[in-house]
Amino acid sequence: MVVASVLRILAQGMTLRATLVTDGASDVVLVPILQWLMSQVTPEAFEIQWADPRAFREPPRTLDEKLAAAIQQYPCRLLFVHRDAEGQDPRLRYDQIETANRTGHNHVCVVPVKMQEAWLLHDEAALREAAGRPAGTEDLDLPPAHRWERLPDPKGVLHQALRTANGARGRRAKSFRPGRAAHRLADLITDWTPLRDLGAFAQLEADTRTVQPSEAGRVPEPQAVDVARDAPHAELAVGRAQARGEST
Repeated sequence: MVVASVLRILAQGMTLRATLVTDGASDVVLVPILQWLMSQVTPEAFEIQWADPRAFREPPRTLDEKLAAAIQQYPCRLLFVHRDAEGQDPRLRYDQIETANRTGHNHVCVVPVKMQEAWLLHDEAALREAAGRPAGTEDLDLPPAHRWERLPDPKGVLHQALRTANGARGRRAKSFRPGRAAHRLADLITDWTPLRDLGAFAQLEADTRTVQPSEAGRVPEPQAVDVARDAPHAELAVGRAQARGEST
């Protein structure tokens, strides 16, 4: 049982390390989202590390090679595997990940309906701050929640909103980097609750709550844990809660 596994981790004072494998470097913005999600699942010690695709000496050519390389370079007990559905049936991505994972480690699929940028459109205040003008008042034309998963180009919508919020003109506009601002935006958002209305995110949360970590890759945690106190709250310890990501 998952709960029994978690109790065993708590009793032994272990930090559960998870590795996020993404399509590309820009998808590192998923780390704060997963940190927040894990803080909703358990108050216990966890760590999420990102398998930077640029760090591999020989870039893997296929997904199964990427997962195998990630386990070697970023040892863990659990994999989060990101693949954008790009408008296709998400089950195709789930099947691809299932087939590719030959590592012996269990995994959770992270499959936005189109692109992960659709998950960054809900916090206007954070978006304005990420763009460098938190007091701006321009209409950012952000789509309502029911359209986030239907946008044909969520990356384009997000980047245009960031450019509008930045408000730069002429040469200054050319020097603005919306991709860099999107990374900052992910770090600034503290509440990802609105994503729970999205089918893809709801599936991600459900899968995270039920997955069982592998026995390999344990990381000792020196602090003692009161199992009797914390057991009712623990379902899965998959990341180290950070101050900005903990639920209030």
